[in-house]
Amino acid sequence: MRKQAQATGSAHQRPAGHLKVATGDVIVIQDADLEYDPSDLEALLTPIVEGRAEVVYGSRFRGSIEGMAWKNWIANKILTATANILYGAGITDEATAYKAFRAELLQGIRLNCERFEFCPEVTAKVRLLGYHIDEVPVRYTARTTVNGKKVRAIDFLEALWTLLKYRFCSRANLVTNLGMAVAAEASVVSERA
Repeated sequence: MRKQAQATGSAHQRPAGHLKVATGDVIVIQDADLEYDPSDLEALLTPIVEGRAEVVYGSRFRGSIEGMAWKNWIANKILTATANILYGAGITDEATAYKAFRAELLQGIRLNCERFEFCPEVTAKVRLLGYHIDEVPVRYTARTTVNGKKVRAIDFLEALWTLLKYRFCSRANLVTNLGMAVAAEASVVSERA
């Protein structure tokens, strides 16, 4: 691995289109509003660069959280529990906007998201393809709606719907190429063994 990363901007600004032009071995999704501390980037990348993981999420609930509204905390817990129940994700923070992926893996996934549903869509598809999601602790300082926070109740409902609808999607419809579908099927078979 060339130990190189490509940042693609906010997770909530249709990353699918940006992924076509991403270069490097690792793609990092980070909200651009600095709710997440950029100094945690090294911790996020290390498991991938060292070959120990292909997908890493920065978990606010394993790290530190400042100023998260109670309704957002509850929504995050519900979405995480849903991902764990439906997909066996085994994670603590599904809606984190600090994620890293081996570039080939993420570029091979067919993404349909336009806004906040990126997080549940990518979580669902990564797990359906048989990939384990590693987590590292990250720091998080929430913005308020007065300071420009955009997430609303409707986004929670969209995220929940996204997790539910992809649970019944066939693996072949998750990827952009047949080679990745075959590799994903082999991964799932070896995971069950």
